Amino acid sequence: MSLWGRLVGAPPGSGGLTIRPRDAAASAPVLVACPQGSAGGLTIRRRLTTCPTNVLAFVAAMVVVVGAALHAQVVPAAPASPREAAKSAAKPAAAPGPRDLKYPPLRPIQAPRVETVTLPNGMRLYLLEDHELQWVDGLARIRTGTLFDPPDKIGLAAIAAAVLRTGGASSKTGDQINRQLENLAATVESGMNQTSGTVSFSALKESADRVLEVFRDLLTAPEFGQDKIDFQKVQISNAIARRNDDAGKVALREFGGILYGKDTPYGWLEQYDTIGRVTRADLSNFYSRYYFPKNVMLGVWGDFDTARMKARLAELFAGWTAEQPPVPEFPKVKEGAEPGVYLAERNDVKQAFFAVGHLGGQRNDRDYPALEIAGSILGGAFHNRLVERIRTRSETVYDISAQWGAGFGHPGLFQISGTANPVSPVDTLKAIREEVERMRAAEVTEDELRAAKEAALNRLVFAFDSKAKTVASLMANEYNGYPKDFIQQYQKGLTAVTRADVLRVAKERFDSASLTILVVGNPLLFGQPLDALNPQVNKLDIAIPQPKPQAMKGDEGSLARGKQILLRAQQAAGTAEKLSAVKDYTEVAEFLLTPENGGMRVVQTDRWIAPTTFRQDSTLQTGRISAYFDGRFGWISTPQGFGALGGSQLRQVQGDLFRLYFRLLLSDQFAERTVNAVESTIVEISDPTGQIATVEFDAGTGLPLRVRYELSQATGAPVTVMEDYQDFQDIAGVKIPHKIAITRGGQKFADVTVTDYKINSGLHATELAKRP
Repeated sequence: MSLWGRLVGAPPGSGGLTIRPRDAAASAPVLVACPQGSAGGLTIRRRLTTCPTNVLAFVAAMVVVVGAALHAQVVPAAPASPREAAKSAAKPAAAPGPRDLKYPPLRPIQAPRVETVTLPNGMRLYLLEDHELQWVDGLARIRTGTLFDPPDKIGLAAIAAAVLRTGGASSKTGDQINRQLENLAATVESGMNQTSGTVSFSALKESADRVLEVFRDLLTAPEFGQDKIDFQKVQISNAIARRNDDAGKVALREFGGILYGKDTPYGWLEQYDTIGRVTRADLSNFYSRYYFPKNVMLGVWGDFDTARMKARLAELFAGWTAEQPPVPEFPKVKEGAEPGVYLAERNDVKQAFFAVGHLGGQRNDRDYPALEIAGSILGGAFHNRLVERIRTRSETVYDISAQWGAGFGHPGLFQISGTANPVSPVDTLKAIREEVERMRAAEVTEDELRAAKEAALNRLVFAFDSKAKTVASLMANEYNGYPKDFIQQYQKGLTAVTRADVLRVAKERFDSASLTILVVGNPLLFGQPLDALNPQVNKLDIAIPQPKPQAMKGDEGSLARGKQILLRAQQAAGTAEKLSAVKDYTEVAEFLLTPENGGMRVVQTDRWIAPTTFRQDSTLQTGRISAYFDGRFGWISTPQGFGALGGSQLRQVQGDLFRLYFRLLLSDQFAERTVNAVESTIVEISDPTGQIATVEFDAGTGLPLRVRYELSQATGAPVTVMEDYQDFQDIAGVKIPHKIAITRGGQKFADVTVTDYKINSGLHATELAKRP
């Protein structure tokens, strides 16, 4: 205190403290702190006397007083007389502590008045007028979710939600919408979870009307641009490739998969193959099935006039009249998994990550408040039983927590998880079992109950500390079929929980004999083997399945339509006879890579002799790369050396040969190839080796517009490549594209310009086979 100021006695009779900066005059006190009578605590009174000589002293003085109030370490004022001083010395007054602070009980949460109305098209509106800020927000909730993904196309719903926003609308492309929203300082976003899809917006009051138009366009007329689909599929594929990087996340993911079942929508995972099978037509069909007015709830809150907003929304959505049958119920959760011990070996980690528990319950369970409190006492509050026993005493666990999970429409997970010293997971798991049993054996203490209830009620306050959160909660309750006063009921339920309630629900719902135990770690480091917990230890395979491309399942109709589309393309390109007459070709092309991909200029020469002899020579700044393939064997030469063609390089050459322009257009003439119509101008061409290419044709000319395919990479995650054809020129009676724009993963990769093209020039296989 001597550094910043000095503590002096308050005026006689005040019973308080006066604080002034050290270098201030005695007549210029800054703060006076006085007890609040017999109730304890301090009142800080700020005198308006100025003290310009030391501002920092003033701030420090405030810190001292506040700290004194919080920690009850206040030096009493000097006694008024010697007798009083003697009395004080003989019997010091008890210092007030934090528990002496008194708070009024939490008032019932009051929901603001939200006006609801149903538009003529069936869309339900929730409007809350709020003039606190000059801002308008909105949230559309659509009854759909990832639980409706087909088993062979897991990830469809997530891709649909992402590309609904990025893929543009009938009025503007996604990039144009991005620029417009940036100029308006506004946002429009879309999302998807297990049981709902969302589209939201946020805008300043003055730009809200224009943002609402963008919001309407995306919600009612998304375009699902193919480049954005490809980009999103790459993003998900990259996430799949990295999903085992974090061992802690692996534990939680696999734990949920075990309890819900990995063959159910609650437990299955996106894979390379399921993502790869998703097409633009799938997204359009998914959107049409679930995004229609009667299946949408729209909440709007902020600075607007309710009557005008209602009229504006009715006008904006008047033309959206799509109809669909009611959406079915979400899949039910199966019975809980048989209890057991599971191990996911990770020899590269130096800790043991664990998850323990069983299925939980739903939020509308009458015992949910008591179960939440029980979970908090076990391992959810700041001071809880698991932390006290396992982490604080043994110091063998780095973190641990527990919660009773509850979903709106399906059971959540009763889950205890954490990270342990690799030597001690068995001891830790035994202690967890014992603590679960202790919860079932006797009532918790009053202090434990009080702390857990206060924490739960405090979370509830912050979950409804704004009108926006309250509107979203009201919509969520109605969406899930909960009563409008569910929050009030829940609040009352928390307040009414007793020690006897906690013991009862722990006995009824915490089942220590049915705990599923999962450990991720290196078993060689474990102090005891996991079979000390159970003789049967189930080993999990967490390896990421490599992609196995699968062609679409066609029928007689799609096969017939595919052939007709291809016949029209052959005629447009110069007739099937002229395409078949091509026996060799030489193409010289200049590749200009985008700056993001190095910005290099590459000259590439392709030479082909029917049916399968192929050579490619590429000249780069770093040297020359040549590859040769005769349909069975091949070699590759690089500045680093010469070797056999294999791995991803072989697959790439085989793919180039499969997609060779002439052969692709004549695919209906090869018995091993299948041509299926995807849409009126799109075909998918495949063969038994796993080669697949999707070709889109110009509706007017019949010429190929673009070719799309998956390119295997050394990392295992495939990338979608799209080649856009332009500038068709006649070469020996065949129209050949001379400009090609290449995108990879939805992002521009290179521009290609054909500088020379020869057909039937008399190439010889021996010439192509010569090493550089």
